[in-house]
Amino acid sequence: MASPLLVSLILFSLFSLSSPLPSVTVLNAAEILSDNGFVSMALTLELIAESLLSQTNSMTIFTPSDTAFVQSGQPSLSLLQFHFSPLYSSPESLKSLALGTKIPTMLAGRSLTVTSSRSDSKVSLNGVKISNSPLYDDGSLAVFGIEKFFNLIFQVPPLTPSPSAKFRCGPLTFKNPFSEAIKTLRSNGYSSMALFLESQIIGFNNGQSMMTIFAPSDDALATRIDNFTDYPSLYFRQILPCRILWNDLANLEEGTELSTYSEGYELYIAKSSGMLRINGVAVFYPNMYLNEWLVIHGLLDVFSAAERISAEESDSEMHGMAMDHW
Repeated sequence: MASPLLVSLILFSLFSLSSPLPSVTVLNAAEILSDNGFVSMALTLELIAESLLSQTNSMTIFTPSDTAFVQSGQPSLSLLQFHFSPLYSSPESLKSLALGTKIPTMLAGRSLTVTSSRSDSKVSLNGVKISNSPLYDDGSLAVFGIEKFFNLIFQVPPLTPSPSAKFRCGPLTFKNPFSEAIKTLRSNGYSSMALFLESQIIGFNNGQSMMTIFAPSDDALATRIDNFTDYPSLYFRQILPCRILWNDLANLEEGTELSTYSEGYELYIAKSSGMLRINGVAVFYPNMYLNEWLVIHGLLDVFSAAERISAEESDSEMHGMAMDHW
């Protein structure tokens, strides 16, 4: 087990490094957009820069061209919010997202859906292709061009369900170190969970067990640090003793319970607003890493100490998160 001091130091270092998105970042992005023919969005950014910076330290913007603005007329506030995500997404992370993955937006209760597969040449969200390379990217803010505005009433085609869920649980007969998984976590902004796994290799019997890890991002841990009193339990409740891939998770029925490595702590499946949530937390990066015995899913937040969060409470919480940004 990791000592409370070790995990406290991990979280303290993350908290110290976290800071609001600088105003100069948004203004620099606006200048580059203007120089590249996206004047309408550049002016929009300059007007709403203060509200954008109030509660976030990272962001992804999907900007239509000036032609799209002219054809659509003055967009409503809700339509603009639908084009802003309170998470930083690199080109690589967007390309790696599975078909059907939900990306949260600043419009309360609404998300964008990945409508392309990993083999496609371009990523598409809600049926709209995005530019392969960002117009602006400094590691905290990314801006991608899109061919037209996202449709607020876009209907997501149903995914073909798996024939049956085949969870893989229990011990293995060979050793499986976490080294590759740790590299993947660190390269995608999940360094805290990576460091925790490094400290737990012996405790997890060198990986000789099937496992699913729900990894909260470093940003999520930094913003929730005041809520944690039992740091080892914080991490163990993010880990299951079974390997459950994204498709199997998505096909679980409402109310399904899953046991974790934190004794007595259960995870509950809920589905609302078109998004799968586990204890009220959305899965942002499904199948971030997988092998024969381990799968890691990236989360938007941390599982709270309270065991169960209803779909209604989850919707209310997501609404509050989105409104804080505007």
